[in-house]
Amino acid sequence: MSFVEPSSKRTIAFFDGQNLFYAARNAFGYSWPSFDPLKLAEAVCNYQGWQLTDTRFYTGVPSPEDDAFWSHFWMAKLANMGRSGIKTFSRQLKYRNQTITLPDGSQTAILVGNEKGIDVRLALDIVSAIRKNRCDIALIFSQDQDLSEVADEAREISRQQERWFKMACAFPASPTYNNRRGIDKTDWIRIDRTIFDACIDPRDYRPKDPK
Repeated sequence: MSFVEPSSKRTIAFFDGQNLFYAARNAFGYSWPSFDPLKLAEAVCNYQGWQLTDTRFYTGVPSPEDDAFWSHFWMAKLANMGRSGIKTFSRQLKYRNQTITLPDGSQTAILVGNEKGIDVRLALDIVSAIRKNRCDIALIFSQDQDLSEVADEAREISRQQERWFKMACAFPASPTYNNRRGIDKTDWIRIDRTIFDACIDPRDYRPKDPK
């Protein structure tokens, strides 16, 4: 069953902060999360002809005891996002030992941060926005295939409410980045280097080394 497509498409942008950072690192070589989420959301929506109504950002943050450098970075960056009107959600990273195999075949254990609850919160907020008819498009900046289940739920809600709805997935793309798939069951929007570079945050939240 098809429904009437609205001429003005209200869009909420949902950012999986860590997923986007690692994609940008692999695609474009950025060594830290230098992107401006609001600029990225506006750039994609303007290109598609959509009306951006809300931007939401989700990330895990290490405690100062576990990693003072990145804890400071993310708290400063999230605070600035809040001042610019972005709704942010963060949770403290939980660390666990993970065994990895080194190039020489030996194994070692390293501490790996786990974003427990971030993906669940993101999925719940997407479904809530759809159910409450707050958007016509959910624009997700992530390649996390677990979110494909949200796309199934979105289609069911669309049928129940008898209204047009779309889920789209935006992600960095380059010849050096092997992951060229967006989230299954969504429309894929590839972000090239030119667009991404135009959406860099001019502020650097990394703490300076003491002199």
